[in-house]
Amino acid sequence: MKPSLLEALKTRILVGDGAMGTQLQLAGLEPGGPGEVWNADEPDRVKAIQQRYADAGSDIIITNTFGANRSRLSLHGHEERAFELNKTGAAVARQVMGSDRYVLGDIGPFGGFIEPLGEASRGQVVEWFDEQARGLLEGGVDGFIIETMTALDEIECAIQAIRRHSKLPIVASLAFDKTQTGTFRTMMGVSPTQAATHLTNKGADIIACNCGTGLEIGDYAAIVAEFRSATSLPIMAQPNAGMPELTDDGVVYHETPEMMTKGIPAIAAAGARIIGGCCGTTPEHIRLFRAEIDRLGT
Repeated sequence: MKPSLLEALKTRILVGDGAMGTQLQLAGLEPGGPGEVWNADEPDRVKAIQQRYADAGSDIIITNTFGANRSRLSLHGHEERAFELNKTGAAVARQVMGSDRYVLGDIGPFGGFIEPLGEASRGQVVEWFDEQARGLLEGGVDGFIIETMTALDEIECAIQAIRRHSKLPIVASLAFDKTQTGTFRTMMGVSPTQAATHLTNKGADIIACNCGTGLEIGDYAAIVAEFRSATSLPIMAQPNAGMPELTDDGVVYHETPEMMTKGIPAIAAAGARIIGGCCGTTPEHIRLFRAEIDRLGT
């Protein structure tokens, strides 16, 4: 029987997976399409992507449920399928990872702002995330990741929803942008120090960063170090493969697996206990991350 996720992090760095959205598009999903629908309608395609990450050495797979809340699904007429798509998303990932490795249920932003900045009430947002949490739990996750967030109140809503039903570990992951002065802030102005301090007090179990604008692989080590100065919780980092560029061949990410892998030792040394990839990363990135982390022996 595998140890709990938090127990495992005490003994070794775990390797996450890489991008899902770009891999879904390579598999035939139309740009902007709701890839979460494939959990139920094209499960073998989702499973094939996640299997490539597992084969590359991922200890953790994140479910294909980033946008599987009613608010975002309503843009495509699939809002009534929210519970189903979260449950099937978790079940597909569990089939890939078996009982020996970890599955994190993915909850992404609902796509708007909470009052008074927006029209969504806090209670409504909690209910949207509650539906996701219930579906993910029924599908068999080992924990949750609330990711690509920029506002602390939205993360609080997701934590509240999850804690209604589960005591499993929660990863709280924010998307930071690099400012002109070289500091890091989310779109809503939250710094890594503010995020780590606030979310440690609000019940997160792991503090994380993913995605963001203007970031290169080396910037993630700086964000992790800032987290570490403000919290004793485990830290996760999921760097992008650089900034996307629109070319005649589509969207291209220029940080190769070899380029990104050179930055892994610094991220580990800064204190990250889970290292994976975000936009533009591939199974080949994860294969090299795995080899480098094994070489580091931490």
